[in-house]
Amino acid sequence: MQRLSEIQARFRDAIVHGETSGISDALIGGCHPEKRLAIHQRNYEVSLTGALLTKFPAIQWLLGTRFLTEVARRFIRECAPRVPCIAEYGSDFPDFIGQCASQLPYVRDFARLEWFVGKAAIAVDQPAVDLNAFSQIESLLDTFVTMQTSVEYLHTRWPIDELMTTYLTDEAPDQFEMTPTDVWIEIRGARGEFQWCRLEEEEFIFRQSLWQGSSIGDAAERALDTNARFDPGRALPSVLNAGLVTALRQTNEEQSDGNR
Repeated sequence: MQRLSEIQARFRDAIVHGETSGISDALIGGCHPEKRLAIHQRNYEVSLTGALLTKFPAIQWLLGTRFLTEVARRFIRECAPRVPCIAEYGSDFPDFIGQCASQLPYVRDFARLEWFVGKAAIAVDQPAVDLNAFSQIESLLDTFVTMQTSVEYLHTRWPIDELMTTYLTDEAPDQFEMTPTDVWIEIRGARGEFQWCRLEEEEFIFRQSLWQGSSIGDAAERALDTNARFDPGRALPSVLNAGLVTALRQTNEEQSDGNR
């Protein structure tokens, strides 16, 4: 007799992958139980495919509905949801799209930018600290910061921000040339709004390092390694004045995930 966990695993395989050979004996009750299973299979495919297309309209605009729909169907079979919240599903989709459209090397990063923009738009900003908070800090270089959850950083070798602007403004230029060039982008937003801007490489390194959990001193050192003329004394107030920092601390117990 099959254990419940085995039956559940086989039902999952039947829904996600269409593999019904190991579950036929469990399909009982009523007429044609396999047809009832087919309803669940269709609902799984249609709902998740629709969710991905909704989250990546710019990619759909770029690659076409037919192509992206087929890629989404493949993705949901190979990468089933791992969390119950459908809003969190799709973080791995940009990498998958990049593999499926490898002839367009900028597609992966363009999809990542769209994913970050979508996340930023539904975020809720927390109250930001100001420069007065530093008056109680004993060792500035050893201080860590907590950044707004809406902030994301993306380094790409393509002008994907310009391509995204073209999509959002509904412009149709006669020609759009994707010339390789390093671009460092900061994305943020809240409550249905979003924005992004290009940063200089050293400023990007400084802000991203803070966001990843480095101390102010370590973040400044990394930026100085990139450009010896980097000025931490100007860069840190700029971060605070932008409302990006929500807390200061002397320990790193809230260090962010390095995979962010």
